[in-house]
Amino acid sequence: MGYRGTLVSPQTFCLVARSLASSPPMSIQGEQEFSTEIAAPVDVCFQVITTFEQYPEWFSAIAAVTVLERYSNGLGKIVEFGMDMMFKRIRYVLEYRYQPPTHLEWRSVDGDIESIAGRYDFQALSKIKTRATCRQAVSVGFWVPGAVKKLLEQTALKQSVLEFKAAAEAAYAAKASRKSKSA
Repeated sequence: MGYRGTLVSPQTFCLVARSLASSPPMSIQGEQEFSTEIAAPVDVCFQVITTFEQYPEWFSAIAAVTVLERYSNGLGKIVEFGMDMMFKRIRYVLEYRYQPPTHLEWRSVDGDIESIAGRYDFQALSKIKTRATCRQAVSVGFWVPGAVKKLLEQTALKQSVLEFKAAAEAAYAAKASRKSKSA
């Protein structure tokens, strides 16, 4: 509870420090990629990842979200995020584009972070299993101690994808439970 809103808790820091060797390497542009299998269909994954207002409920680094502009289909176009990092409160605004339900991408358009660009791709492995791949490059644009920066670069994306996985699987379990009760 006391660590809510921090990017990496002390417990996670210790676990991550032991697993740095298995983290994906940085490319020249600073891009990271992480994939995982999710026990939920593609449409549920897409619904969870595009319901931005619920991010603070499951995404530990996000303290606040405001959808500033929507497409005519209701999907968020311009979304503002607030993060509480260990040393600083961060605000950033992303613009999203979609190919529902298998793809979304974003780029920064305003805020405290110099640049962010990324994408999620969802591949159906079965009717109830999805491979989610997230690729992202971030340039924070402000000084962060070298050891902290390296740790964040190597763990933040993986942590966010695993938190998304848990949220998508919980949403699918709740949906399946409601469906079985109504049958």
